[in-house]
Amino acid sequence: MFTRPTIALTLAGAQAAIVAALAEAEQIGGRFNIAVTDAGGVLVAFARMDGAFAESGLIAQDKCRTVVRFGGASSDGLYDALAGEEAVLRGIAQRPGVAAFGGGVPIVIDGELVGAVGASGGSAAQDKRVARAGADAVTTPPR
Repeated sequence: MFTRPTIALTLAGAQAAIVAALAEAEQIGGRFNIAVTDAGGVLVAFARMDGAFAESGLIAQDKCRTVVRFGGASSDGLYDALAGEEAVLRGIAQRPGVAAFGGGVPIVIDGELVGAVGASGGSAAQDKRVARAGADAVTTPPR
């Protein structure tokens, strides 16, 4: 077989992730940039909170791309996986567009990687919390 059906993240799904991530960011009290990409790392939705650093927007997008380009591991998961390989970690972390630290979270539906949420603007733990809230909004059925 040369093809297979896939699940695709929609704009509505990406927007739901943004809304949930923004709500979490508000709870933290920070100023974040939040990006949502599809499975190819292409930007689908983006939000920059008032007062958030502009450069953090690019970092949020890099976190998404790190997730999808490295098989769906969270961005900090990539760091953890390479932690024992210092030369490899330095080599990968220095590549353009790679952000191997907290704040990039996969969006997985029925076992398939369909995109990622990246957040930047707080600590690595806060970024991950914001991104996770966004991804959960897409993967968790509404109550």
